[in-house]
Amino acid sequence: MKSYQTTFSIKRLWIILSVGMVVMFGILLLLGQQIYQQAPPIPEAVKSQSGETLFTRADIETGQNIWQSIGGMEQGSIWGHGSYLAPDWSADWLHREAEALLALSATPLPAGVSPTQAEAMRKAALQEEMRRNSYDPASGAITVSDTRARAIRQVQQHFVSLYDGGDPASLKLRRDYAFPVYGELSAAEARQLTAFYFWTAWGATTDRPDQTITYTSNWPHEPLVGNSPTTGTLLWSLASVILLLAAAGALIAYYAKQFDVWRGDILPEGGMATSDLL
Repeated sequence: MKSYQTTFSIKRLWIILSVGMVVMFGILLLLGQQIYQQAPPIPEAVKSQSGETLFTRADIETGQNIWQSIGGMEQGSIWGHGSYLAPDWSADWLHREAEALLALSATPLPAGVSPTQAEAMRKAALQEEMRRNSYDPASGAITVSDTRARAIRQVQQHFVSLYDGGDPASLKLRRDYAFPVYGELSAAEARQLTAFYFWTAWGATTDRPDQTITYTSNWPHEPLVGNSPTTGTLLWSLASVILLLAAAGALIAYYAKQFDVWRGDILPEGGMATSDLL
């Protein structure tokens, strides 16, 4: 009868570990390479149609460094990766920009169009504008409409006020977000930080070239811009849960089946304790 030691010899354990590491890290490297290739581009500039420069590449990259310097993922999150303190900044910016653009795009109702129809038309136009990929690989620039540029400036002002704590509403939000008491930024630093927030929200709402899903596969959920879970996301989420439970169940079933065979190797030489001090 095989014992635990003969079933799992040192040599066999090393083989299992080595093969497992090669397979798992091979999959991680493959997926990491694909993520790197499909990541949203960092633009050289974000401009309005009238030629105003809203952000530069330096603003976005410096803004990322500023975000990291104030705690990064310990204070809010980006693309869902981070702490439970403060909101996800990508989702927060995206929602605020969509609401601001929707409000700025309000126009008088055409003849014969009901308010409900007009609202649906405005939301459809909002989705078309925010999901359209206007990144130009040749110039490295993202171009937005003048109306959207105004919406971006409005949202930027909200975040600048939030980080410099200049008004009662911002101070209340800082307390709600559990910001450090003395963790204020200068206005220039706050503006560069907003460039980074904008870029993460842009990647979360802009369709990939020749596709109908965003760079973040329609994350976060945002009905205003048509972000909803993709079929692939739902299927992989379901499959991962099923595979996790099936694998755990298989290990438990195998252990239970083999327990009597391995009992001599598993039980302590002096027998099981009669009481648990802990």
